[in-house]
Amino acid sequence: MSELSERFETHDPGQPKVGEKLRCDACPVMCYIAEGRTGACDRYGNFGGRIVRCDPVTILEHRAESGGEVVSFAGEEWDGNPVNRARRFVTGIGAGTTYPDYKPAPFIVSQEVEGVDLVTVVTEGIFSYCGVKVKIDTDRHLGPETATVRAGGEPVGHVTTAEYGSQMLSLGGVRHLTGGSKPEGRITCDTLLALCNRQPVELTIDEGSTIVVQAGKPPVIDGAVEHRMRVGCGSATIGMFATQWKGLVDEVVVVDDHITGVVSEHQAGKVIDWPDTGIKILGRRSTPGRYFKVSEPGLGWGGTTISDPLEILGPWNEKKGARPGLSLLMVSTTGEQFGYYELDETLTPVEKPFPDRLRRSVELIEENCEPALCTVLFMGGAGGSLRAGVTENPVNLTRSVQRLQTYVTCGGAPAYVWPGGGITLMVDVTRLPENAFGYVPTPALVAPIEFTLRREHYEALGGYAGHVRSVDDVQRAGGEYFNDRAVHGAMPDNPWPLLQQLRRERST
Repeated sequence: MSELSERFETHDPGQPKVGEKLRCDACPVMCYIAEGRTGACDRYGNFGGRIVRCDPVTILEHRAESGGEVVSFAGEEWDGNPVNRARRFVTGIGAGTTYPDYKPAPFIVSQEVEGVDLVTVVTEGIFSYCGVKVKIDTDRHLGPETATVRAGGEPVGHVTTAEYGSQMLSLGGVRHLTGGSKPEGRITCDTLLALCNRQPVELTIDEGSTIVVQAGKPPVIDGAVEHRMRVGCGSATIGMFATQWKGLVDEVVVVDDHITGVVSEHQAGKVIDWPDTGIKILGRRSTPGRYFKVSEPGLGWGGTTISDPLEILGPWNEKKGARPGLSLLMVSTTGEQFGYYELDETLTPVEKPFPDRLRRSVELIEENCEPALCTVLFMGGAGGSLRAGVTENPVNLTRSVQRLQTYVTCGGAPAYVWPGGGITLMVDVTRLPENAFGYVPTPALVAPIEFTLRREHYEALGGYAGHVRSVDDVQRAGGEYFNDRAVHGAMPDNPWPLLQQLRRERST
């Protein structure tokens, strides 16, 4: 019998054991698992005759003597001292799930902070309604807006509206996870899991580029590593650096797919009395010195298709200032492409060796460009069994979150909760410990989530008051799926979750 058939062997509902196998109820797949084996998710296994969570739960520690740095608990045994020398926060990483719906959350932890008794409800949520928003710092054209993004040949998302200096992708979602073919759902889940766990993923965009995306790393576009995001559009670049060029060159054009800037016509040039040059740009004039659509989007200068910037120039007008010997600097919005030209006797620009006097101005553009990175935000809707693990009346949790009485974190990292109905949240995956996300083969992602609120508020919303435990008790005795304490790298940029809720209450 194959390993897969062992895991998914069917049996009458309600019978937890088949021969030597145990039935796992941690997700809707409900695998039958033999002793010493794990289920299809590799997160739960049959060890010692019971279903246990295989990964250790992660406990973060807040050390006041280190300036408030949040680190992962190093795994030392509790010495029985009731006075905590450091404040601890039990995360959902490795905690276990609330599925099926009637279960209270795996850990409901009480801890006093600044004289206030706070409760943190800790679980791993099974997210079918989830995806990632990917921000790729580049001006280069990756593909048409709404173009399909593929992984392994399967559709996993689409290109969405670009933002200032960045291209944006929307990946995942319930329609790709469960609304398409089985290969589409499986590859979508694999892609989301890798991205959320900060691993590199190769994506192809219909009618566009092949890119390698990894959270916190530079994007690789058609095999080339992107180093810088633009300092601004061509118009903004003119505004920032016009005074740097005054007296060094007669005209400056900053080539950009969005807005190409011309210093002699631009308001910034007019303010510093820059003389007219008789230049003509082949594009759609917006306002003085600002031009749209000088080219199609592409991988060339300033995110255009241009390899020779002179393509965007029309005939020079002698009556408006053009003259032989007039000097021209053309530069991209990252400073990576630049050229120097002088008009000949026929008022045709001719490329010349780049003068040293202009090098510093180009270097200044480069210095003001931030490093190009990929940003991955996990986005999911918290509903169903997740909320039922917090309270017997789930809508009370939603209302408490919306009233800002409950502070939401993911693996201890601050999450942004969208206004409006439900609990729709986003979190930067680089702010979680490594490998914080898992999956179940329904398919769906599994993400840690914690809800922190005052104990009296928790009891008022119908929480499981009988399941509240102290953090010391959790540390000493563990829980149903508790094996050991994890050791991860420090997460120094994250605020201490318990104090964040108190400060937010006081500010309102």
